[in-house]
Amino acid sequence: MSGQINTIREKIKQLKKLDKNFTLFGSQKHRYRVNPTILLAQVQEFETTHHVTLPPEYVEFITVIGNGGVGPFYGLEPLENGLFDDLDYKRPDSLLNPGKPFLYTEPWNAEFAETNNAEENEQMYEEEYAKFQEQYFDNEYMNGVIAICNYGCGVSLNLVVNGPEYGNIWTDDRGSDGGIYPSCEQGNKDKISFLNWYELWLDNSIREVQRNFLQESEETEKEQKSNLRQKPWWKIW
Repeated sequence: MSGQINTIREKIKQLKKLDKNFTLFGSQKHRYRVNPTILLAQVQEFETTHHVTLPPEYVEFITVIGNGGVGPFYGLEPLENGLFDDLDYKRPDSLLNPGKPFLYTEPWNAEFAETNNAEENEQMYEEEYAKFQEQYFDNEYMNGVIAICNYGCGVSLNLVVNGPEYGNIWTDDRGSDGGIYPSCEQGNKDKISFLNWYELWLDNSIREVQRNFLQESEETEKEQKSNLRQKPWWKIW
């Protein structure tokens, strides 16, 4: 077991203890619980079925800490959900293909460009836009990944399992017209691997809870002092 896995396990406990009222985004859903771990044999079966080798640090996480549960945004998805192209509406007829290489090493997006004729023809515009939408949301753009986290509003965080970006986290932000790019939601400026991404979320979350607690304490203290000053002098004691 790696030292980082032990550190992450302790930070999960610390965050759960700090945020007893589930104030952080997504905590009401996962409530700082981890799912049961998955057997290595189950991981190997997934890899054989889908012709892929999962990043070792991700395998260690789901076999030692838990197969999904507490995590960024709405929490980590279990491995069995990793093939769904839409984590809001999990459709068995619309799946990712992790066995093919991931296409990107740099951010990608596309914008709809209507033809001159479409500007003057509403029906033609709608047809062209529908064709663009069909191409833009083609699952081929997200080959080589498994979906690991739901950001919400059709946006997902994905672990690259095939291709040059192997082991890094990429965001599929096409649901907000943002394209596909390396995950930067935690404030990181560089590309980031799974365990570093997860631990960065823990660190950010712990700081946020501590900051909120300090702010609430200061506001309570100010309110108490203000109430004290407003009382008549003969009622202060």
